[in-house]
Amino acid sequence: MKPGIYQFLIGCFASLGSLLFGYDLGVIAEAVASKSFKAKFLHTDGNARSGTVVALFTGGCFVGAFAAGFADRLGRRGTILLACGIFIIGGIIQTAGVVISMLYLGRLIAGIGVGLLTMVVPIYQAEISHRRIRGRVTSLQQLFDAVGQIFATWISYGCYAAWDKKSNSAEWRVPLGIQIVPALFLAAFVYMIPESPRWLCDRDQWEKGLANLAQLHAHGDIHDPYVIAEYNLIEAQILEEHTHKRKTYFDLFRDWPNIRRTLLVMATQASTQMTGVSAIRYFSPQIFAQIGIPTVTTLLLTGVNAIISFLGTSVCIMIIDTIGRRPLQIGGNVLMAVTFAVNCALIKVFPATSTSTAAHWTFVVMTWLFSFIFFVTSGPLSWALPVEFFGTAMRSKGVAVGAMTSFAFNTMVGQVTPIAITAIGWRYYLIFIITNITNALFFWAFLPETKGLNLEDMDELFYNSPLFVPGTHWTPSSHVDADAERIAADGKVFVAQSITHQERMDE
Repeated sequence: MKPGIYQFLIGCFASLGSLLFGYDLGVIAEAVASKSFKAKFLHTDGNARSGTVVALFTGGCFVGAFAAGFADRLGRRGTILLACGIFIIGGIIQTAGVVISMLYLGRLIAGIGVGLLTMVVPIYQAEISHRRIRGRVTSLQQLFDAVGQIFATWISYGCYAAWDKKSNSAEWRVPLGIQIVPALFLAAFVYMIPESPRWLCDRDQWEKGLANLAQLHAHGDIHDPYVIAEYNLIEAQILEEHTHKRKTYFDLFRDWPNIRRTLLVMATQASTQMTGVSAIRYFSPQIFAQIGIPTVTTLLLTGVNAIISFLGTSVCIMIIDTIGRRPLQIGGNVLMAVTFAVNCALIKVFPATSTSTAAHWTFVVMTWLFSFIFFVTSGPLSWALPVEFFGTAMRSKGVAVGAMTSFAFNTMVGQVTPIAITAIGWRYYLIFIITNITNALFFWAFLPETKGLNLEDMDELFYNSPLFVPGTHWTPSSHVDADAERIAADGKVFVAQSITHQERMDE
């Protein structure tokens, strides 16, 4: 098997953690809309309670992402195992819920597990991948999020159609219980994939790190020139990091280059939530009801939307390492602003009492178009970019801060959306029109391109590249590539210190 395919398949397996995230986010929309759930848990303060059920999950994700910053000692695989165990406990409590407090507790605990997973999985994927396919592999996080959403929406639709008229609690218990299955599978087999070579080297397990690097990139050949070159880069960076002992959250704000990348990570994650995707994902029945579309139809349309999301992420995986990160972020936000503007106008002109079929279908198609654009651009990039910005020592802390930012904004949107829809209707959409436009302007001004750079080049990028990036093109001063010219001297292989554009053909 070619090394690139091997890395991609390992990335797919690790992304089962992302499937849990997508499933849990998708399944709750049907749960809070079902008759049995409403009768049992939402008979008083329905909007506030439904918002809390959603928000506690993302609040738990915030806690989990923060905790993940302290889980380095467990390794990438150990952190995944711990996260799966926590998630399974939360899933059991949700499924067995008989009072609203059990739903609250189960959602919070499951969120902690997912927060750990969504932080560690893209880090692991980035650290095992060749730089030529790193964007594709880290975008698997969002692809499997979409897969989870597909399973959630179609399972929820089937359960809703089968049991809603009977007010049977199985319509929400079955979908909530199914989420436990992939978590069990991931936990059972996580130690069959190799540990991150960069994490092993960071823990002074240099021989294991070299062996895993060779397993990932050269069929186990530790004398392969690419493996030697990559190992030398990793060794140089880690030894320098150990000298400066940069491993705390405070070091993220220690100097301007670190502050710069920390702010970029936080802005990337916050901007993703402020595209409006969470409002649509969590409360699609309420949003669609604004234009007169019934819940059962909404759930069916949402199932189609999940498939569109999967297709969008698949497109991103195909183009991200060719087009680059900047064009996708800038163009995606502009186009999403347009879709929100159209739907905002539709809700204003054609309220729930309208019987315009054309308006209904236009609204649905624009929502589908929004999802496609989001999953081609901002969705995958919100996880692909943060893991690229930091060196090995600070990667988990930096990505954790980004994930916490994402979940904080996610929690806010989840709590505010049902109340805002009721209170201000179509005006709520104006917020997302504005934020998508400002997102595009921010990334145009400040987001440097990281396509094609080694992870070990990022320190130099943020120390030496300009803050205002339009019109600039930065390359590392000493970019060692596996396919650089090899020169034999005194029986030892070393890599010529020159930039090369030739790529390893089997990656």
